[in-house]
Amino acid sequence: MCDFQIRGRTHGMEIVLKEKDAVDWVYRGEGAANIVLAYTGSSPAFIGKVMRIQKAPINGSQRARSPTAFTKYEYLLWGDIGNLVSCTDRDIAAQAFVQHVMSPLLGSKHVDAGKLVKVSREFLELAEKEVSSQRPSWRVNTGKIDTQRDYALILSDHSIFLHGALDGEPCISVEIKPKCGFIPFSRFISHGNAVKRYLFSGSKDRILKAVKDLFSTPQNNFRVFLNGSLIFGALGGSAENTDVIVGEAFEDALKSDVRADIGLCTTSLLQLVTETLYKSGVLDRLLEVQKLDSLDIEGAIHAYYDVISEPCVVCGQLNEDEELHRYASLHSLPLDQSLKIVKNFLIAATAKDCSLMISFRRRLCEEWGSSNNTIRLESGKFFDYKAHFIDLDLKPMKKMEEYYELDKKIVSLYRKIEKGKVGDISNAKFYKSKLGK
Repeated sequence: MCDFQIRGRTHGMEIVLKEKDAVDWVYRGEGAANIVLAYTGSSPAFIGKVMRIQKAPINGSQRARSPTAFTKYEYLLWGDIGNLVSCTDRDIAAQAFVQHVMSPLLGSKHVDAGKLVKVSREFLELAEKEVSSQRPSWRVNTGKIDTQRDYALILSDHSIFLHGALDGEPCISVEIKPKCGFIPFSRFISHGNAVKRYLFSGSKDRILKAVKDLFSTPQNNFRVFLNGSLIFGALGGSAENTDVIVGEAFEDALKSDVRADIGLCTTSLLQLVTETLYKSGVLDRLLEVQKLDSLDIEGAIHAYYDVISEPCVVCGQLNEDEELHRYASLHSLPLDQSLKIVKNFLIAATAKDCSLMISFRRRLCEEWGSSNNTIRLESGKFFDYKAHFIDLDLKPMKKMEEYYELDKKIVSLYRKIEKGKVGDISNAKFYKSKLGK
């Protein structure tokens, strides 16, 4: 346990979800590491909630039980964050990380740390059985609900507005994976890797263009929900490009909520998303956290090897004296500075890999009022909005090595593309999405 642990309670009793409770949770979607279930039952404790459960690989090794949630080097890394390292379970530590690290950085208004509830093995086994038929087959073949978990994370369902005077009004929500939003500027990026480029924009027109591009090619980076039900994008996989048929079906589904002129519902929604991103400033906050990675993985990996007290594998592969000299200054840093570099990189990695959920509900009383969370479209219609970051997962320190190898693959593929040796950019995009860029 640790001081940060939060569990659901009813009338002073700890909630433990049992086998009989599993039928009230339905499949909402999933990513590489977690499955998300939505609550459909009548318990006041869970109405308007979703559950995130960690996955385990198919045919993978059993999760080892450990008296601590961290490795000895992670103790060094997170030791200054209150009692975070005293957590005895990785799920508890992950929830504490969101509450005490990511929430202050991104703004508590936009971060829901959630609450942990205990789950029985029977609950997890039945939940796995119930959702298997709803999951994409390729997801089923690679992972399943980890039935050895002790806890599940309960979060508010940010795809709906649960309370308020307009509970009868439809709610439309857009989930976006922003990825990395800045051009790497580290002097430790080698000269041959100058192809690393990406950017968030402060221009409303450029934000609108990016949103339109996401709609046209959603992959797993753009999804839309109506009253909590998916109407655009893929539940657990990658959606195809938006063709005419998909676009018309989506336009029709939006009529009840956006209520724009015929043929303009999609346009109005994309404008609504753009206005919200611009007005709320959430991308600005996200960008500042992402920029904690000031050295890029090409610099941070050297600090990582110093922290774990192992010879630098990267330097061992370099042949040029110029490159070795470039990284010598990193290896001469005191331990506290190396720890700060690695910590900031991992926090930034979380920010590059999170999702942003933006929800809208039309105001019947079409006046601006005193609300700061209101958007007015050119059509004259008003919408209340809320924006929350989700999937703020704590990254294991060992993942630094994986980030470095993925970065090399991305750069290698783009070099080949630039030279005309690879005609298909899809593989490069795949690796880039894995790295959160």
